[in-house]
Amino acid sequence: NSSELSPSFILAGLPGLEATQAWMAIPLCSAYVLAVAGNCAVLLVVRLEPSLHAPMYFFLCMLAAIDLALATATVPRTLSFYWFGSREIGFAACLLQMFLIHTLSAVESTVLLAMAVDRYVAICHPLRHAAVLTNGATAKIGLLAVARGVLFFLPLPLLLLPLPFCGSRLLSHSFCLHQDVMNLACANTTPSVVYGLTAILLVMGLDAVLICLSYILILKAVLRLAAWRERLKVFSTCIAHICVVLAFYVPLIGLSVVHRFGKDLAPLVHIVMGNIYILVPAVLNPIIYGVRTKQIQRRIL
Repeated sequence: NSSELSPSFILAGLPGLEATQAWMAIPLCSAYVLAVAGNCAVLLVVRLEPSLHAPMYFFLCMLAAIDLALATATVPRTLSFYWFGSREIGFAACLLQMFLIHTLSAVESTVLLAMAVDRYVAICHPLRHAAVLTNGATAKIGLLAVARGVLFFLPLPLLLLPLPFCGSRLLSHSFCLHQDVMNLACANTTPSVVYGLTAILLVMGLDAVLICLSYILILKAVLRLAAWRERLKVFSTCIAHICVVLAFYVPLIGLSVVHRFGKDLAPLVHIVMGNIYILVPAVLNPIIYGVRTKQIQRRIL
């Protein structure tokens, strides 16, 4: 009875590769180290370079901090399992990890939307850009993004808290996600299903639609320019942000599809997709902006 009230869960390993998973974890550790180094470099460069003290780069710092927090909330615990055999995770720790993953993902989605609006104002209303997106407004947007993520995703662990878990405790990933934990409950999970889907649609889904809308308006403004060279020059300022949006949403959509329709897929697919979702944005974002931003390149060198 006590285990039903306060259960623990078993993290998923690499099926069929248990004997070599300590070696298989080396690429995961390398990606984590690269993510930490790259995002810390972005934070340091923006802090030390006065010419980068602008809303666009403050948003980039927010992305770097979110990616650092998201990777740190998951990868060290996964590595402790692969290297030291610590496969069991407590109920409270699992709910906390789940809350952090979903909340930080929501905050990152909001920041990506804010960056899209920043690009729209800079291209379509350049004379109003400095007045609309001040440093104070940027800070308020950051606080609003955090508050939005917490308010929408705090109910997820609260809805799971009273549920009994009396069957299998084996997760599909090497960390805790809402749908993964919810599927192990031996009770009616309809409220959790409905609320989880609603929260994702109202946050990530709405943000994706608004980002697409902002780029449609940007594209219309760019096409009004007379010369092709001018069009390419203006639109090239959006390339880095478009790549970052794709690096976030493509793994998110892929993981959602695997969860919804991939019950018959091999367990390894779930584990790989989960790690891609956590690490790909954290690794790629500093590389993308490092390549596309000359000030960051010079400062790092």
